[in-house]
Amino acid sequence: MMRIFSVFAGIGLLMATSAAIAQSPMSASEFDAYTRGKTLTYSQGGQTYGAEQYKEGHQVIWAFSEDECKKGRWSEPEPGLICFRYEDRPETRQCWNFYKTPDGLKAIYEGSDEASALYEAEQSKGPLLCLGPKVGA
Repeated sequence: MMRIFSVFAGIGLLMATSAAIAQSPMSASEFDAYTRGKTLTYSQGGQTYGAEQYKEGHQVIWAFSEDECKKGRWSEPEPGLICFRYEDRPETRQCWNFYKTPDGLKAIYEGSDEASALYEAEQSKGPLLCLGPKVGA
C-alpha cells in the first residue's frame, strides 16, 4: 500500500513540475504575436478591470473601466517581464508577467501574487472605445 502511495505521490510531483515549466511567462515576441492588432478586456475577481488596444511598434491605448484612455508603449527590460509606460506618467514603469492559458491571457503585476491576477475576459479586433473629456468635437 505504501508503495502505491509513493508512486502516486511521484506522479503528482512530476505533474506539478510540468505545470510549473509550462507556466513560464510569455516573451516579448510571444506577447506581441498574441496581442498585436487586438483589443483585450481584462477582469479581476469577475469584475471588468480595464481594456487595452495593442498596436504596431509596441504602442498601446489603455483605459480602466469607464475612464479616459491613455496612450503608452510596452517593452521587455528582462526576459518574461512586460513593462508599460503611459503618457500621463512617463516616468513610472508598470511591469507584468503574462501567461497564455487555455482561456486567454493571465497577467500578474510584478511583485504581486496570483490572487491579484488579471484575466483576459474579452477580445476584439476593433479599436478601444475611449470615454472622457477629449472625446467628440
